[in-house]
Amino acid sequence: MSKTIILIHGAWLNSASWDGVKRRYEAAGHRVLAPDWPHDDRPPAELRRAPDPALAQLGQREIVDHYARIIADQPEVPILIGHSLGGVIVQHLLDRGLGVSGVSINPAPTPGVPIHPHALRSALPVFLDPLSWRKSKVMTRDFFRTRFAQTAPAGQHDALYDRYIVPTPGRVYWNGVVRPMKIRWDNPVRPPLLMIGGELDLIADASMTRAIYEKQRRAPSRTDLRIFSGRSHWTCLDEGWEEVADAALNWAVSNARAATARAAAQVA
Repeated sequence: MSKTIILIHGAWLNSASWDGVKRRYEAAGHRVLAPDWPHDDRPPAELRRAPDPALAQLGQREIVDHYARIIADQPEVPILIGHSLGGVIVQHLLDRGLGVSGVSINPAPTPGVPIHPHALRSALPVFLDPLSWRKSKVMTRDFFRTRFAQTAPAGQHDALYDRYIVPTPGRVYWNGVVRPMKIRWDNPVRPPLLMIGGELDLIADASMTRAIYEKQRRAPSRTDLRIFSGRSHWTCLDEGWEEVADAALNWAVSNARAATARAAAQVA
């Protein structure tokens, strides 16, 4: 059984968002990596103040290839767990046959599945900026308070924003609609996958998570769905995050496929 876990963050956050989950999994005896996206590997305050200009040119394919190379460097095939766009990245990596199992938490819009109303509304600040394809964007505090982390305790939103929110390339949004990377839904080599959604998610509708699950379950490997009631997109940092983290890990460990050889990354 693989004891290595790779955590993959989504847009607007970097690896700092996994700190609690990483410590919890390590305390359970796992070796845990939470690599940043390229150009995202500094404290959030520094990234907001002076984002790397190269970040604006980063697309989904480069992010997937980045994690594929990290997987190839591991001494054993890892469990993959991703949140939001990280949950889409996990699906692409599994589609390449990488990982012993995967969990996609609150997955962002995924190619081949229509974008649902909350996800569309939440993407409008990027799509309504005609130059966002070439920019790093910064989430507003109001958007964070009302849509991204609306279940966080009142009065804590500014402190949470300051601690966690980073710029994100508008290109990763456009990559979802302009020549997106495709997923083979009936892929016979895709490892087991758990989809997790949140009832109150205003970034990635629970109904969209269910629709992605219906596509993914065409694969012959085990594919399950769990929707958590009362939870938003902020689920991995919100009160009670431990329940979500434990559900993801327990499923991934229980359903991991045997890995007889280290997977080779398929870098496109």
